[in-house]
Amino acid sequence: MRPDRGVRLAVVAAAVALGSIAPMPPPVHAASALPGAGTVELAFTPGDAIDTRIVAVIDGAQREVLVQAFSFTQQRLARALIAAHRRGVAVAVVADRAQTLETPHSAVRDLAAAGVPVWLDGNFAAAHNKVLIADAGLPRATTVTGSYNFTTAAQRRNAENVIIFRDHPGVAQAYRDNFRRLQAKAQRWSRGAG
Repeated sequence: MRPDRGVRLAVVAAAVALGSIAPMPPPVHAASALPGAGTVELAFTPGDAIDTRIVAVIDGAQREVLVQAFSFTQQRLARALIAAHRRGVAVAVVADRAQTLETPHSAVRDLAAAGVPVWLDGNFAAAHNKVLIADAGLPRATTVTGSYNFTTAAQRRNAENVIIFRDHPGVAQAYRDNFRRLQAKAQRWSRGAG
């Protein structure tokens, strides 16, 4: 080991011991390979109607839809989630706290007002996930993720991407586990939250 590297490691170890640097928590899912199953669909904006594809996933959900959102202003997606909630699908949202409270047209407020359970995640510089998981416990599980925020700008003005894993319960379960881990540390939306 080079002497300068040894000194740096000693300084980091001392800082961790003194509490000035929090140790990194172990990853929930270390990089792991999941066996192939189902189909993988790719979509890109401008050009592809990603919002239409996501609404179709929500409309097809039978038991559960979990959403992790950084920025969420697209009313079409919010209406689909509210409709799923009203037809008895267990819908839950974990949203970035600052984006939700500081964005005047955040659709997260509408979701909460409609009775959709919402948690605000302020535990990180940004809760930057963009994920939707439908029916994680079923063989037909679907997971949507990528750069696409749930916003009109993402659909109409930005260059964005999504990957949709259909009929892939392994991927859905990994994302569901991560959702639950973040949800457990987030703050439940209350009536006076925004």
